[in-house]
Amino acid sequence: MSDRAEMRGPVTRRRRTTISGGGGGAVNVKQANGSKWHDTGEKPPQYPAKAKTEDEVYRHASTNSGKMGREMGMSGQQQLTHSPRKQRSAAEDINERLSCHVLQESLLSSASGYSNYRGILNWCVVMLVLSNARLFLENIIKYGILVDPIQVVSLFLKDPYSWPAACLIITSNVFILAALYTERRLAVGTISKTTGLILHIFNLISMLIFPSATVLTVTSITPVGGVLSLAVYTVLFLKLYSYQDTNRWCREIRQAKAKRLTRSYSCPSVAQSNGSAVHSHVSYPGNLTHRDMYYFVFAPTLCYQLNFPRSPRIRKRFLMRRLFEMLFFMQLLVGLIQQWMVPTIQNSMKPFQEMDFSRMVERLLKLAVPNHLIWLIFFYWFFHSSMNFVAELLQFGDREFYRDWWNSESVTYFWANWNIPVHKWCLRHFYKPMLRKGVNKFLAQTAVFLVSAFFHEYLVSVPLKMFRLWAFMGMMAQVPLAWFVGRFLNGNYGNAAVWISLIIGQPVAVLMYVHDYYVIHYGSTT
Repeated sequence: MSDRAEMRGPVTRRRRTTISGGGGGAVNVKQANGSKWHDTGEKPPQYPAKAKTEDEVYRHASTNSGKMGREMGMSGQQQLTHSPRKQRSAAEDINERLSCHVLQESLLSSASGYSNYRGILNWCVVMLVLSNARLFLENIIKYGILVDPIQVVSLFLKDPYSWPAACLIITSNVFILAALYTERRLAVGTISKTTGLILHIFNLISMLIFPSATVLTVTSITPVGGVLSLAVYTVLFLKLYSYQDTNRWCREIRQAKAKRLTRSYSCPSVAQSNGSAVHSHVSYPGNLTHRDMYYFVFAPTLCYQLNFPRSPRIRKRFLMRRLFEMLFFMQLLVGLIQQWMVPTIQNSMKPFQEMDFSRMVERLLKLAVPNHLIWLIFFYWFFHSSMNFVAELLQFGDREFYRDWWNSESVTYFWANWNIPVHKWCLRHFYKPMLRKGVNKFLAQTAVFLVSAFFHEYLVSVPLKMFRLWAFMGMMAQVPLAWFVGRFLNGNYGNAAVWISLIIGQPVAVLMYVHDYYVIHYGSTT
Protein backbone atom coordinates (compact mmCIF):
# COMPACT_ATOMS: atom_id res chain seq x y z
CA MET A 1 0.00 0.00 0.00
CA SER A 2 2.77 2.38 0.89
CA ASP A 3 4.69 1.64 -2.34
CA ARG A 4 1.65 2.23 -4.46
CA ALA A 5 0.83 5.41 -2.56
CA GLU A 6 4.36 6.67 -3.01
CA MET A 7 4.27 5.89 -6.73
CA ARG A 8 0.77 7.47 -7.21
CA GLY A 9 1.84 10.83 -5.93
CA PRO A 10 4.63 11.54 -8.41
CA VAL A 11 2.75 9.99 -11.29
CA THR A 12 -0.24 12.17 -10.62
CA ARG A 13 1.92 15.22 -10.47
CA ARG A 14 3.74 14.22 -13.64
CA ARG A 15 0.41 13.65 -15.43
CA ARG A 16 -0.78 17.06 -14.39
CA THR A 17 2.40 18.73 -15.53
CA THR A 18 2.45 16.83 -18.80
CA ILE A 19 -1.12 17.58 -19.71
CA SER A 20 -0.91 21.18 -18.54
CA GLY A 21 2.18 21.66 -20.63
CA GLY A 22 0.61 20.12 -23.70
CA GLY A 23 -2.85 21.62 -23.39
CA GLY A 24 -2.00 24.96 -21.93
CA GLY A 25 -4.11 24.52 -18.75
CA ALA A 26 -4.94 22.24 -15.86
CA VAL A 27 -6.94 19.57 -17.70
CA ASN A 28 -7.95 16.36 -15.92
CA VAL A 29 -7.20 13.13 -17.72
CA LYS A 30 -10.33 11.56 -16.46
CA GLN A 31 -12.37 14.42 -17.95
CA ALA A 32 -10.49 14.14 -21.26
CA ASN A 33 -11.13 10.43 -21.46
CA GLY A 34 -14.71 10.92 -20.52
CA SER A 35 -15.23 13.47 -23.26
CA LYS A 36 -13.58 11.07 -25.69
CA TRP A 37 -16.00 8.29 -24.91
CA HIS A 38 -18.84 10.76 -24.83
CA ASP A 39 -18.00 11.94 -28.36
CA THR A 40 -17.99 8.35 -29.68
CA GLY A 41 -21.36 7.68 -28.08
CA GLU A 42 -20.04 4.68 -26.01
CA LYS A 43 -19.93 4.15 -22.32
CA PRO A 44 -16.50 4.46 -20.72
CA PRO A 45 -15.08 1.20 -19.32
CA GLN A 46 -15.36 0.67 -15.61
CA TYR A 47 -11.92 0.21 -14.11
CA PRO A 48 -11.32 -1.29 -10.70
CA ALA A 49 -10.60 1.03 -7.87
CA LYS A 50 -6.94 0.07 -7.83
CA ALA A 51 -4.18 2.40 -8.89
CA LYS A 52 -2.64 2.31 -12.38
CA THR A 53 0.91 1.21 -12.97
CA GLU A 54 3.55 3.68 -14.03
CA ASP A 55 3.74 2.30 -17.55
CA GLU A 56 0.01 2.69 -18.07
CA VAL A 57 0.10 6.25 -16.83
CA TYR A 58 2.95 7.17 -19.14
CA ARG A 59 1.28 5.41 -22.09
CA HIS A 60 -1.97 7.28 -21.49
CA ALA A 61 -0.25 10.61 -21.05
CA SER A 62 1.82 10.16 -24.21
CA THR A 63 -1.34 9.35 -26.21
CA ASN A 64 -3.10 12.51 -25.02
CA SER A 65 0.03 14.54 -25.63
CA GLY A 66 0.17 13.31 -29.22
CA LYS A 67 -3.42 14.28 -29.84
CA MET A 68 -3.03 17.69 -28.32
CA GLY A 69 0.21 18.20 -30.22
CA ARG A 70 -1.53 17.55 -33.50
CA GLU A 71 -4.30 19.97 -32.51
CA MET A 72 -1.76 22.62 -31.56
CA GLY A 73 -0.03 22.10 -34.89
CA MET A 74 -3.22 22.62 -36.82
CA SER A 75 -4.11 25.73 -34.79
CA GLY A 76 -0.62 27.06 -35.37
CA GLN A 77 -0.99 26.67 -39.11
CA GLN A 78 -4.34 28.51 -38.97
CA GLN A 79 -2.78 31.30 -36.96
CA LEU A 80 0.01 31.60 -39.53
CA THR A 81 -2.53 31.62 -42.33
CA HIS A 82 -4.68 34.43 -40.78
CA SER A 83 -1.88 36.46 -39.27
CA PRO A 84 -1.39 38.85 -42.32
CA ARG A 85 -5.10 39.65 -42.38
CA LYS A 86 -5.08 40.36 -38.66
CA GLN A 87 -2.02 42.55 -39.12
CA ARG A 88 -3.72 44.54 -41.89
CA SER A 89 -6.93 45.02 -39.84
CA ALA A 90 -4.87 46.12 -36.87
CA ALA A 91 -3.01 48.64 -39.02
CA GLU A 92 -6.24 49.98 -40.43
CA ASP A 93 -7.70 50.26 -36.95
CA ILE A 94 -4.69 52.26 -35.83
CA ASN A 95 -4.95 54.54 -38.86
CA GLU A 96 -8.62 55.16 -38.20
CA ARG A 97 -7.92 56.05 -34.60
CA LEU A 98 -5.11 58.43 -35.47
CA SER A 99 -6.55 60.05 -38.66
CA CYS A 100 -8.71 63.23 -38.52
CA HIS A 101 -9.15 63.95 -42.25
CA VAL A 102 -11.57 62.42 -44.77
CA LEU A 103 -12.38 63.13 -48.42
CA GLN A 104 -15.19 65.74 -48.39
CA GLU A 105 -16.39 69.03 -49.94
CA SER A 106 -17.03 72.35 -48.24
CA LEU A 107 -20.63 72.90 -47.16
CA LEU A 108 -21.15 75.91 -49.40
CA SER A 109 -19.92 74.02 -52.47
CA SER A 110 -22.62 72.76 -54.81
CA ALA A 111 -20.97 69.30 -54.88
CA SER A 112 -21.44 68.83 -51.13
CA GLY A 113 -25.18 68.26 -51.43
CA TYR A 114 -25.80 70.35 -48.31
CA SER A 115 -29.18 72.09 -48.32
CA ASN A 116 -30.03 73.05 -44.73
CA TYR A 117 -29.72 76.84 -44.80
CA ARG A 118 -32.32 77.52 -42.13
CA GLY A 119 -29.92 79.65 -40.12
CA ILE A 120 -29.08 81.81 -43.14
CA LEU A 121 -32.81 82.23 -43.81
CA ASN A 122 -33.33 83.37 -40.22
CA TRP A 123 -30.42 85.78 -40.64
CA CYS A 124 -32.06 87.22 -43.78
CA VAL A 125 -35.32 87.68 -41.91
CA VAL A 126 -33.54 89.43 -39.02
CA MET A 127 -31.68 91.73 -41.42
CA LEU A 128 -34.90 92.48 -43.28
CA VAL A 129 -36.68 93.37 -40.06
CA LEU A 130 -33.82 95.57 -38.86
CA SER A 131 -33.46 97.41 -42.17
CA ASN A 132 -37.18 98.04 -42.47
CA ALA A 133 -37.32 99.11 -38.82
CA ARG A 134 -34.71 101.74 -39.63
CA LEU A 135 -36.74 102.92 -42.61
CA PHE A 136 -39.85 103.00 -40.45
CA LEU A 137 -38.15 105.14 -37.78
CA GLU A 138 -36.72 107.42 -40.46
CA ASN A 139 -40.20 107.81 -41.95
CA ILE A 140 -41.77 108.60 -38.57
CA ILE A 141 -39.08 111.16 -37.74
CA LYS A 142 -39.40 112.83 -41.14
CA TYR A 143 -43.18 112.82 -41.70
CA GLY A 144 -44.76 112.01 -38.35
CA ILE A 145 -47.84 109.79 -38.04
CA LEU A 146 -49.75 109.87 -41.34
CA VAL A 147 -52.10 106.92 -40.75
CA ASP A 148 -55.70 108.16 -40.85
CA PRO A 149 -58.47 105.50 -40.84
CA ILE A 150 -61.11 108.13 -41.65
CA GLN A 151 -59.31 108.96 -44.87
CA VAL A 152 -59.81 105.37 -46.04
CA VAL A 153 -63.56 105.96 -46.27
CA SER A 154 -62.98 108.84 -48.68
CA LEU A 155 -61.11 106.47 -50.97
CA PHE A 156 -64.36 104.57 -51.58
CA LEU A 157 -66.93 107.37 -51.21
CA LYS A 158 -66.86 111.03 -52.22
CA ASP A 159 -70.35 111.60 -50.87
CA PRO A 160 -71.57 109.53 -47.90
CA TYR A 161 -75.09 109.65 -49.34
CA SER A 162 -74.03 108.44 -52.79
CA TRP A 163 -72.79 104.88 -53.26
CA PRO A 164 -72.28 104.44 -57.03
CA ALA A 165 -69.75 101.60 -56.78
CA ALA A 166 -72.02 99.55 -54.51
CA CYS A 167 -75.01 100.15 -56.82
CA LEU A 168 -72.90 99.07 -59.79
CA ILE A 169 -71.97 95.83 -58.04
CA ILE A 170 -75.60 95.10 -57.12
CA THR A 171 -76.59 95.62 -60.77
CA SER A 172 -74.39 92.67 -61.73
CA ASN A 173 -77.24 90.36 -60.67
CA VAL A 174 -78.96 91.22 -63.97
CA PHE A 175 -76.14 89.57 -65.94
CA ILE A 176 -76.05 86.59 -63.57
CA LEU A 177 -79.76 85.89 -63.99
CA ALA A 178 -79.54 86.45 -67.75
CA ALA A 179 -76.95 83.67 -68.01
CA LEU A 180 -79.08 81.35 -65.82
CA TYR A 181 -82.32 81.85 -67.78
CA THR A 182 -80.51 81.47 -71.11
CA GLU A 183 -79.17 78.11 -69.97
CA ARG A 184 -82.63 77.04 -68.85
CA ARG A 185 -84.07 77.85 -72.27
CA LEU A 186 -81.28 75.93 -73.96
CA ALA A 187 -81.82 72.93 -71.67
CA VAL A 188 -85.51 72.57 -72.57
CA GLY A 189 -84.91 73.43 -76.23
CA THR A 190 -87.07 76.55 -76.52
CA ILE A 191 -84.20 78.42 -78.17
CA SER A 192 -81.67 77.11 -80.64
CA LYS A 193 -77.99 76.57 -79.99
CA THR A 194 -77.03 79.53 -82.17
CA THR A 195 -79.48 81.86 -80.44
CA GLY A 196 -78.18 80.79 -77.03
CA LEU A 197 -74.60 81.40 -78.13
CA ILE A 198 -75.47 84.90 -79.36
CA LEU A 199 -77.24 85.70 -76.08
CA HIS A 200 -74.26 84.52 -74.04
CA ILE A 201 -71.81 86.54 -76.14
CA PHE A 202 -73.95 89.65 -75.82
CA ASN A 203 -74.27 89.13 -72.06
CA LEU A 204 -70.52 88.66 -71.58
CA ILE A 205 -69.53 91.65 -73.71
CA SER A 206 -72.07 93.80 -71.86
CA MET A 207 -70.42 92.78 -68.57
CA LEU A 208 -67.21 94.44 -69.74
CA ILE A 209 -68.66 97.51 -71.47
CA PHE A 210 -71.39 98.51 -69.01
CA PRO A 211 -69.25 98.87 -65.84
CA SER A 212 -66.37 100.57 -67.67
CA ALA A 213 -68.75 103.09 -69.28
CA THR A 214 -70.33 103.74 -65.89
CA VAL A 215 -66.97 104.32 -64.20
CA LEU A 216 -65.83 106.66 -66.97
CA THR A 217 -69.03 108.74 -67.03
CA VAL A 218 -70.07 108.89 -63.37
CA THR A 219 -67.84 111.43 -61.67
CA SER A 220 -68.81 110.41 -58.14
CA ILE A 221 -67.03 107.04 -58.42
CA THR A 222 -63.58 107.16 -56.84
CA PRO A 223 -60.62 105.29 -58.37
CA VAL A 224 -60.65 102.73 -55.55
CA GLY A 225 -64.40 102.21 -55.96
CA GLY A 226 -63.92 101.85 -59.71
CA VAL A 227 -61.17 99.25 -59.27
CA LEU A 228 -63.37 97.27 -56.86
CA SER A 229 -66.39 97.39 -59.19
CA LEU A 230 -64.44 96.40 -62.28
CA ALA A 231 -62.71 93.60 -60.38
CA VAL A 232 -66.11 92.15 -59.37
CA TYR A 233 -67.36 92.35 -62.96
CA THR A 234 -64.16 90.76 -64.28
CA VAL A 235 -64.51 87.84 -61.87
CA LEU A 236 -68.16 87.42 -62.84
CA PHE A 237 -67.20 87.55 -66.52
CA LEU A 238 -64.78 84.64 -66.06
CA LYS A 239 -67.29 82.72 -63.92
CA LEU A 240 -70.19 83.10 -66.37
CA TYR A 241 -67.97 82.14 -69.30
CA SER A 242 -67.07 78.94 -67.45
CA TYR A 243 -70.75 78.45 -66.54
CA GLN A 244 -71.97 78.52 -70.13
CA ASP A 245 -69.01 76.48 -71.36
CA THR A 246 -69.57 73.68 -68.82
CA ASN A 247 -73.32 73.54 -69.44
CA ARG A 248 -72.65 73.38 -73.18
CA TRP A 249 -70.44 70.35 -72.62
CA CYS A 250 -73.22 68.76 -70.57
CA ARG A 251 -75.72 69.35 -73.38
CA GLU A 252 -73.36 67.77 -75.90
CA ILE A 253 -72.93 64.72 -73.67
CA ARG A 254 -76.67 64.43 -73.16
CA GLN A 255 -77.34 64.70 -76.88
CA ALA A 256 -74.76 62.00 -77.55
CA LYS A 257 -76.58 59.69 -75.11
CA ALA A 258 -80.09 60.75 -76.07
CA LYS A 259 -80.87 57.51 -77.94
CA ARG A 260 -80.37 55.28 -74.91
CA LEU A 261 -81.33 57.65 -72.07
CA THR A 262 -84.83 58.68 -71.06
CA ARG A 263 -85.92 62.10 -69.94
CA SER A 264 -85.55 61.01 -66.29
CA TYR A 265 -81.85 61.74 -66.76
CA SER A 266 -82.72 65.38 -66.24
CA CYS A 267 -82.15 65.43 -62.51
CA PRO A 268 -82.79 62.71 -59.98
CA SER A 269 -81.44 64.27 -56.80
CA VAL A 270 -79.58 61.72 -54.71
CA ALA A 271 -78.86 62.74 -51.13
CA GLN A 272 -75.29 62.04 -50.11
CA SER A 273 -74.10 62.34 -46.55
CA ASN A 274 -70.90 64.31 -46.19
CA GLY A 275 -70.03 64.58 -42.54
CA SER A 276 -72.56 66.60 -40.59
CA ALA A 277 -73.97 68.22 -43.73
CA VAL A 278 -76.07 66.58 -46.40
CA HIS A 279 -75.37 67.78 -49.94
CA SER A 280 -77.27 66.75 -53.06
CA HIS A 281 -75.55 65.25 -56.05
CA VAL A 282 -77.04 66.78 -59.18
CA SER A 283 -76.81 66.08 -62.88
CA TYR A 284 -77.61 68.28 -65.85
CA PRO A 285 -80.00 70.13 -66.14
CA GLY A 286 -80.88 69.81 -62.48
CA ASN A 287 -78.03 72.19 -61.69
CA LEU A 288 -79.80 75.15 -63.36
CA THR A 289 -81.17 76.62 -60.14
CA HIS A 290 -80.77 79.92 -58.32
CA ARG A 291 -79.17 78.16 -55.37
CA ASP A 292 -76.57 76.44 -57.53
CA MET A 293 -75.83 79.60 -59.51
CA TYR A 294 -75.27 81.85 -56.49
CA TYR A 295 -73.24 79.21 -54.69
CA PHE A 296 -70.90 79.25 -57.70
CA VAL A 297 -70.91 83.08 -57.78
CA PHE A 298 -69.69 83.31 -54.17
CA ALA A 299 -67.45 80.22 -54.22
CA PRO A 300 -63.68 80.95 -54.38
CA THR A 301 -63.23 79.50 -57.86
CA LEU A 302 -63.59 80.59 -61.48
CA CYS A 303 -64.26 77.14 -62.99
CA TYR A 304 -67.78 75.78 -62.80
CA GLN A 305 -68.70 72.16 -62.25
CA LEU A 306 -71.97 70.51 -61.34
CA ASN A 307 -70.80 69.08 -58.00
CA PHE A 308 -68.05 70.80 -56.05
CA PRO A 309 -66.04 69.00 -53.36
CA ARG A 310 -67.46 69.90 -49.96
CA SER A 311 -65.88 69.92 -46.51
CA PRO A 312 -67.75 67.97 -43.79
CA ARG A 313 -68.29 70.88 -41.41
CA ILE A 314 -67.44 74.51 -40.64
CA ARG A 315 -64.45 74.80 -38.33
CA LYS A 316 -65.21 77.81 -36.15
CA ARG A 317 -61.67 78.28 -34.82
CA PHE A 318 -60.24 78.17 -38.33
CA LEU A 319 -62.87 80.66 -39.45
CA MET A 320 -62.09 83.08 -36.62
CA ARG A 321 -58.34 82.91 -37.30
CA ARG A 322 -58.86 83.77 -40.94
CA LEU A 323 -61.20 86.62 -39.99
CA PHE A 324 -58.64 88.04 -37.57
CA GLU A 325 -55.95 87.83 -40.27
CA MET A 326 -58.21 89.62 -42.75
CA LEU A 327 -58.85 92.52 -40.36
CA PHE A 328 -55.25 92.77 -39.18
CA PHE A 329 -53.60 92.68 -42.61
CA MET A 330 -56.14 95.09 -44.05
CA GLN A 331 -55.19 97.65 -41.41
CA LEU A 332 -51.51 96.92 -42.01
CA LEU A 333 -51.89 97.47 -45.75
CA VAL A 334 -53.68 100.77 -45.24
CA GLY A 335 -51.06 101.92 -42.74
CA LEU A 336 -48.13 101.04 -45.02
CA ILE A 337 -49.71 102.78 -47.99
CA GLN A 338 -50.46 105.96 -46.07
CA GLN A 339 -47.24 106.08 -44.07
CA TRP A 340 -44.72 104.77 -46.58
CA MET A 341 -46.04 104.77 -50.15
CA VAL A 342 -47.80 108.14 -50.40
CA PRO A 343 -44.89 110.31 -49.13
CA THR A 344 -42.42 108.51 -51.37
CA ILE A 345 -44.64 108.98 -54.43
CA GLN A 346 -45.09 112.66 -53.65
CA ASN A 347 -41.33 113.13 -53.35
CA SER A 348 -40.78 111.36 -56.69
CA MET A 349 -42.78 113.91 -58.72
CA LYS A 350 -39.99 116.43 -59.16
CA PRO A 351 -37.39 114.02 -60.66
CA PHE A 352 -39.99 112.78 -63.16
CA GLN A 353 -41.00 116.29 -64.13
CA GLU A 354 -37.36 117.34 -64.61
CA MET A 355 -36.52 114.02 -66.34
CA ASP A 356 -33.51 113.49 -64.10
CA PHE A 357 -32.66 109.90 -65.05
CA SER A 358 -30.44 109.03 -62.09
CA ARG A 359 -32.96 110.45 -59.60
CA MET A 360 -35.77 108.67 -61.44
CA VAL A 361 -34.01 105.32 -61.07
CA GLU A 362 -33.31 106.03 -57.40
CA ARG A 363 -36.98 106.88 -56.76
CA LEU A 364 -38.26 103.86 -58.64
CA LEU A 365 -35.99 101.56 -56.64
CA LYS A 366 -37.07 103.26 -53.45
CA LEU A 367 -40.73 102.74 -54.40
CA ALA A 368 -40.18 99.13 -55.46
CA VAL A 369 -39.33 97.93 -51.94
CA PRO A 370 -42.51 99.11 -50.16
CA ASN A 371 -44.58 98.22 -53.21
CA HIS A 372 -43.26 94.67 -53.19
CA LEU A 373 -43.79 94.34 -49.44
CA ILE A 374 -47.37 95.53 -49.83
CA TRP A 375 -47.85 93.11 -52.72
CA LEU A 376 -46.67 90.18 -50.55
CA ILE A 377 -48.99 91.16 -47.71
CA PHE A 378 -51.84 91.54 -50.17
CA PHE A 379 -51.13 88.07 -51.57
CA TYR A 380 -51.39 86.49 -48.11
CA TRP A 381 -54.45 88.57 -47.21
CA PHE A 382 -56.36 87.69 -50.37
CA PHE A 383 -55.25 84.21 -51.43
CA HIS A 384 -54.87 82.68 -47.98
CA SER A 385 -56.90 84.55 -45.40
CA SER A 386 -59.85 85.85 -47.45
CA MET A 387 -60.32 82.92 -49.82
CA ASN A 388 -59.98 80.37 -47.02
CA PHE A 389 -62.50 82.35 -44.99
CA VAL A 390 -65.05 82.25 -47.83
CA ALA A 391 -64.29 78.60 -48.58
CA GLU A 392 -64.77 77.60 -44.95
CA LEU A 393 -68.01 79.55 -44.74
CA LEU A 394 -69.38 77.83 -47.87
CA GLN A 395 -67.77 74.45 -47.04
CA PHE A 396 -65.91 74.57 -50.34
CA GLY A 397 -63.47 71.67 -50.33
CA ASP A 398 -60.82 72.64 -52.89
CA ARG A 399 -58.45 74.97 -51.02
CA GLU A 400 -55.58 74.99 -53.53
CA PHE A 401 -55.53 78.72 -54.24
CA TYR A 402 -51.76 78.92 -54.76
CA ARG A 403 -48.71 76.69 -55.01
CA ASP A 404 -45.01 77.22 -54.24
CA TRP A 405 -44.52 80.13 -56.62
CA TRP A 406 -41.70 81.45 -54.42
CA ASN A 407 -39.56 78.51 -55.64
CA SER A 408 -40.18 79.40 -59.29
CA GLU A 409 -37.15 78.84 -61.49
CA SER A 410 -38.94 80.16 -64.59
CA VAL A 411 -41.42 82.92 -65.34
CA THR A 412 -44.00 80.49 -66.72
CA TYR A 413 -43.87 78.44 -63.52
CA PHE A 414 -44.57 81.56 -61.48
CA TRP A 415 -47.60 82.59 -63.54
CA ALA A 416 -48.93 79.03 -63.41
CA ASN A 417 -48.68 78.71 -59.62
CA TRP A 418 -49.21 82.03 -57.89
CA ASN A 419 -52.91 82.34 -58.84
CA ILE A 420 -54.40 78.86 -59.21
CA PRO A 421 -58.06 79.88 -59.84
CA VAL A 422 -57.05 82.04 -62.83
CA HIS A 423 -54.55 79.43 -64.03
CA LYS A 424 -57.20 76.70 -63.97
CA TRP A 425 -59.61 78.91 -65.90
CA CYS A 426 -57.03 79.77 -68.57
CA LEU A 427 -55.99 76.14 -68.89
CA ARG A 428 -59.52 74.75 -69.05
CA HIS A 429 -61.36 77.34 -71.14
CA PHE A 430 -58.69 79.04 -73.23
CA TYR A 431 -55.32 77.25 -73.55
CA LYS A 432 -56.41 73.63 -74.07
CA PRO A 433 -59.26 74.50 -76.49
CA MET A 434 -56.70 76.38 -78.61
CA LEU A 435 -54.37 73.37 -78.61
CA ARG A 436 -57.25 71.08 -79.61
CA LYS A 437 -57.89 73.37 -82.57
CA GLY A 438 -54.30 72.94 -83.75
CA VAL A 439 -52.80 76.20 -82.50
CA ASN A 440 -49.08 76.19 -81.79
CA LYS A 441 -48.14 75.88 -78.10
CA PHE A 442 -46.07 79.08 -78.11
CA LEU A 443 -48.85 81.03 -79.81
CA ALA A 444 -51.35 79.68 -77.27
CA GLN A 445 -49.13 80.82 -74.39
CA THR A 446 -48.72 84.23 -76.01
CA ALA A 447 -52.50 84.49 -76.40
CA VAL A 448 -52.94 83.73 -72.69
CA PHE A 449 -50.52 86.53 -71.78
CA LEU A 450 -52.35 88.82 -74.21
CA VAL A 451 -55.69 88.21 -72.48
CA SER A 452 -54.05 88.70 -69.08
CA ALA A 453 -52.44 91.95 -70.27
CA PHE A 454 -55.83 93.21 -71.48
CA PHE A 455 -57.50 92.63 -68.12
CA HIS A 456 -54.59 94.18 -66.20
CA GLU A 457 -54.87 97.29 -68.35
CA TYR A 458 -58.66 97.23 -68.03
CA LEU A 459 -58.51 97.16 -64.23
CA VAL A 460 -56.01 100.04 -63.99
CA SER A 461 -56.64 102.47 -66.85
CA VAL A 462 -60.44 102.67 -66.62
CA PRO A 463 -60.68 103.53 -62.90
CA LEU A 464 -57.86 106.07 -63.19
CA LYS A 465 -59.46 107.46 -66.40
CA MET A 466 -56.14 107.61 -68.20
CA PHE A 467 -54.61 105.23 -70.73
CA ARG A 468 -50.86 104.75 -70.57
CA LEU A 469 -50.57 101.00 -71.44
CA TRP A 470 -47.93 100.47 -68.75
CA ALA A 471 -49.68 97.36 -67.39
CA PHE A 472 -50.28 95.99 -70.87
CA MET A 473 -46.64 96.39 -71.89
CA GLY A 474 -45.46 95.01 -68.55
CA MET A 475 -47.49 91.84 -69.03
CA MET A 476 -46.48 91.36 -72.64
CA ALA A 477 -42.84 91.83 -71.63
CA GLN A 478 -43.25 88.60 -69.65
CA VAL A 479 -43.23 86.62 -72.93
CA PRO A 480 -39.62 87.43 -73.98
CA LEU A 481 -38.57 87.37 -70.32
CA ALA A 482 -40.01 83.87 -69.95
CA TRP A 483 -38.13 82.75 -73.06
CA PHE A 484 -34.84 84.28 -71.88
CA VAL A 485 -35.04 82.84 -68.35
CA GLY A 486 -36.07 79.41 -69.61
CA ARG A 487 -33.27 79.36 -72.20
CA PHE A 488 -30.28 80.81 -70.35
CA LEU A 489 -30.99 80.69 -66.60
CA ASN A 490 -31.59 77.60 -64.50
CA GLY A 491 -31.90 76.73 -60.84
CA ASN A 492 -31.10 79.51 -58.40
CA TYR A 493 -30.30 81.94 -61.21
CA GLY A 494 -33.77 81.47 -62.67
CA ASN A 495 -35.35 81.93 -59.25
CA ALA A 496 -33.36 85.13 -58.70
CA ALA A 497 -34.51 86.42 -62.10
CA VAL A 498 -38.14 85.77 -61.15
CA TRP A 499 -37.74 87.65 -57.86
CA ILE A 500 -36.05 90.58 -59.61
CA SER A 501 -38.88 90.79 -62.13
CA LEU A 502 -41.38 90.83 -59.26
CA ILE A 503 -39.56 93.50 -57.28
CA ILE A 504 -38.61 95.98 -60.01
CA GLY A 505 -40.62 94.72 -62.99
CA GLN A 506 -44.38 94.55 -62.93
CA PRO A 507 -44.79 96.61 -59.69
CA VAL A 508 -42.94 99.47 -61.41
CA ALA A 509 -45.72 99.64 -64.03
CA VAL A 510 -48.31 100.07 -61.28
CA LEU A 511 -46.17 102.76 -59.67
CA MET A 512 -45.96 104.57 -63.00
CA TYR A 513 -49.75 104.76 -63.10
CA VAL A 514 -49.92 106.09 -59.55
CA HIS A 515 -47.21 108.62 -60.30
CA ASP A 516 -48.93 109.80 -63.48
CA TYR A 517 -52.21 110.09 -61.62
CA TYR A 518 -50.63 112.27 -58.95
CA VAL A 519 -48.88 114.41 -61.57
CA ILE A 520 -52.15 114.98 -63.43
CA HIS A 521 -54.29 115.78 -60.40
CA TYR A 522 -51.89 117.20 -57.81
CA GLY A 523 -48.81 118.27 -59.77
CA SER A 524 -49.78 121.94 -59.85
CA THR A 525 -50.24 122.13 -56.08
CA THR A 526 -46.93 120.51 -55.17
